Amino acid sequence: MHDDSARSLLAPVQPMLPLDVANGESEPGSASPGAPRIPSPSSGPPARAVPSLRSVPAIRPVAPLTAEHDDPDTPEEPEVEVRISTRRRKSASAFWSEGRVVVVLPAAMPRSARAEMVDDLVRRVLNYRPHIAASDTDLAGRAAQLADRYLGGVRPESIRWVTNQNSQWGSCTYGSAAIRISDRLRVVPGWVLDAVLVHELAHLVEPNHSPRFRALADRYARSQEADVFLDGFSLGREYAR
Repeated sequence: MHDDSARSLLAPVQPMLPLDVANGESEPGSASPGAPRIPSPSSGPPARAVPSLRSVPAIRPVAPLTAEHDDPDTPEEPEVEVRISTRRRKSASAFWSEGRVVVVLPAAMPRSARAEMVDDLVRRVLNYRPHIAASDTDLAGRAAQLADRYLGGVRPESIRWVTNQNSQWGSCTYGSAAIRISDRLRVVPGWVLDAVLVHELAHLVEPNHSPRFRALADRYARSQEADVFLDGFSLGREYAR
């Protein structure tokens, strides 16, 4: 899925975003009908049957993506910047900006109360967008839930956040079954991230943007709505620069 306000978000390039890569690398190449993803029985494990377009699994509730994980190498919270404002008298606020949570406190607030206030506001921001601090493991768990619900349980070989996808929201390499999600999606509503994940997962079944692929991706009811949201989100980021 590409970040291109002049083109459809579902243009025949790769879909959504890899989320959390330490070295900032992503799998090259967009989803394309290249070499089969599943090796032949003679060269590896037996191939899995591709889910039938008509065999829609029973829809089950999908739990929200959380930031709880046991990976010690992945930070549980984003960077926090605290600003002291002389214009504010009583109110404090927090918001997400450029990969970190910015907390604004009134200068009149006692120093002894600031730390507790910062912790509380950061917690509220994370609760509002829990995937902001989600790890690759959390992302994989979310993708598995969505795949079970909409795509017959298809699974990627790997899925992760990445920081170097600035022209697309996500990507799927069909040959290696690797999905990468742009970390710019950490701040969007959960249903928008879900739409991107379903889009990329659908490419594991159908590598191009054929009518069959569109039918698979549209099993997620808010797919088209997410496209509209991401168009506006992309324009907003451009004008904010």
